[in-house]
Amino acid sequence: MIPANEALERLKKGNKHFVARAQGNVLEAEAARDLALPQQQEPFAIILGCSDARVPAEIVFDQGPGDLFVIRVAGNIVAPSQLGSIEFAASRFGTRLVIVLGHTLCGAVDAALSAMRNPQEESSRSLRTIVGFIRPAIENLLNDPAQTDEDELYRQAVRANVAASVKHVMRDSEILTRLITEDGLKVVGAEYNLATGEVHFFDEHVEG
Repeated sequence: MIPANEALERLKKGNKHFVARAQGNVLEAEAARDLALPQQQEPFAIILGCSDARVPAEIVFDQGPGDLFVIRVAGNIVAPSQLGSIEFAASRFGTRLVIVLGHTLCGAVDAALSAMRNPQEESSRSLRTIVGFIRPAIENLLNDPAQTDEDELYRQAVRANVAASVKHVMRDSEILTRLITEDGLKVVGAEYNLATGEVHFFDEHVEG
């Protein structure tokens, strides 16, 4: 079992390598990875990320097959199936780091903002469910009369949604709450910047 802090440092190092390669600052030999296919999985981190096609967690953190247990859903929301998947990985594999990974220009957050502004807008029941998970995290921002900058509102909404998902992971599962309290599980919110490739970790010491 890799401790949470060690796992977090490994993700940071991987993201730095990814950014350097994306900017053309890594030699071809250095960029090569060992792509051996593991017969068993021993993920050192659990990533709850958005389904956005531009944010593949293994690539963003420069990790290979078997390194990460990745759960992807629009808006990185925490519905029962996502929570159960995190519980499974933390219990079965002893993984002690959970990253809730949002990203800039998140379409699900934008859809939630649009639905709140235009409640008569037509959408499916399934899409309304996703919006329903995001809405409580961002409605105070939308109703704040002092919030006049649209880009800043969007940026804060993405981050507020990540923070809300972190809280759900920490509070809505007896299994995870126990692992946080007794066994070193750490839950950290983060944001991937689509423009730079960098991952910003909001709080490196989020514990129960």
